[in-house]
Amino acid sequence: MAEYDLTKTIIPFLDRHLAFPLLAHLAETGLFPVDHVRAAQYELAKPTNMVDYSVSLFTQLHPEDEVPEEFASKRENTLTTNERLQNEAQSVLDVIENPEVAQALRQDKMQNLQYLKDHYNLTLGQITALYHFGQFQYSYGNYRGAADYLYHFRVLSTDNELNLSAHWGKLASNILDGDWDVALEELNTLREVIDSRALPTGLTASGELAAVAQLQSRTWILHWSLFVYFNHPQGRTMLLETFLVPTYLNTVQTAAPWILRYLATAAILSRKQSSGGASTTGATSARVRHALKEIVKVVQTEGYQYHDPITDFLKELYVEFDFEAAQRELTAAERVVENDFFLGEFREDFLDNARYLISEAYCRIHHRIDIADLSDRLNLSRDEGEKWIVNLIRETRMGADAKIDLEKNVIEINRPPLPMYQTVIEKTRGLAFRTQALGAAIEKTQMQGQVPEVQPAAAEAR
Repeated sequence: MAEYDLTKTIIPFLDRHLAFPLLAHLAETGLFPVDHVRAAQYELAKPTNMVDYSVSLFTQLHPEDEVPEEFASKRENTLTTNERLQNEAQSVLDVIENPEVAQALRQDKMQNLQYLKDHYNLTLGQITALYHFGQFQYSYGNYRGAADYLYHFRVLSTDNELNLSAHWGKLASNILDGDWDVALEELNTLREVIDSRALPTGLTASGELAAVAQLQSRTWILHWSLFVYFNHPQGRTMLLETFLVPTYLNTVQTAAPWILRYLATAAILSRKQSSGGASTTGATSARVRHALKEIVKVVQTEGYQYHDPITDFLKELYVEFDFEAAQRELTAAERVVENDFFLGEFREDFLDNARYLISEAYCRIHHRIDIADLSDRLNLSRDEGEKWIVNLIRETRMGADAKIDLEKNVIEINRPPLPMYQTVIEKTRGLAFRTQALGAAIEKTQMQGQVPEVQPAAAEAR
């Protein structure tokens, strides 16, 4: 399964601290030698101010060697810098946490800055101390404290670049702190900021660089959002809502095709919404209900760039209609899900929903189904297969069309043929998708080789 591990592919799009959980998970899976993973953890931690963590990794890698003196001096320097930045930030907090000041502040940041300058001699340069202290706290692993200081800074600051950096830093802090509701709010806010940034018009060099920078920011936020969407209770549905928006789907196809693994898994995990089952609510959008169909088309189009057992499972099931191949891919996909950092805890749900999709697809293209044969295809016993079929019919819209004959151990399905106009509509939808895919391919060709290394400012200080 090591060939399907995406850790080394995803880490370049993450902040240094967000990579620590991935490497810790990799050490547990056993896909790679533990010493190699620890060496990577050490190289990742060494430039940060997490001195004790770096020393711990060094002693694990070199149990017989003495700890280098540089760590002692770095610890002392970290404590000194922390005390200095804390004093600078505290002088600002003492003012803005005053109840009278809190009541006097308004939505207009310029008015607030003028008020603070006139009444408390507090300047924008002093307010920036909140940013520097929050960033420093983040560098040594105090993520909750970092989130608080970056929030206070962003409320008052009018510096757009530092505000954007504070957005990234606070999102990373909320993720690492495990505060998923707040992280989701921060993610949505940051995405709105990135999407709303005006780009220069025309074919000027500045316009092209701005467009590439926005593409890079969207690529980063796609990767960061995986932490939120696979931990928040409604995250899988939200992932489909976001990633299937044309701008972000084009970003996936252009800059990060491996994200298709998570799109495909989210669609499979949301199979009831996608298939119009009994659990579908009125609040479910059309994008989620038709997510699986759209993702299958993208998987088919982008197969030359990226594929794995999860995407191959969908391709074999819905493009090739090869149920034996789909079953083989599902066996491999189960192991991929189990070893993936973001997907591991969804293994049982993934397997259950994937079997559902196999059953549903099998029933849709056959009029007479042997229950024992279908049970074998799902790796279930005969009794388990019968229960599975009954639940399948109950949860889908096939109840009026399907009849179970327990004496013959078969299911008979009778469906009226689709009207001709419905067939025409389906064909037209396919033409629209191919047009969109062609446009994305042309854009990708034009931008190939022009993408610079643009990173969120929150990561640059490390």
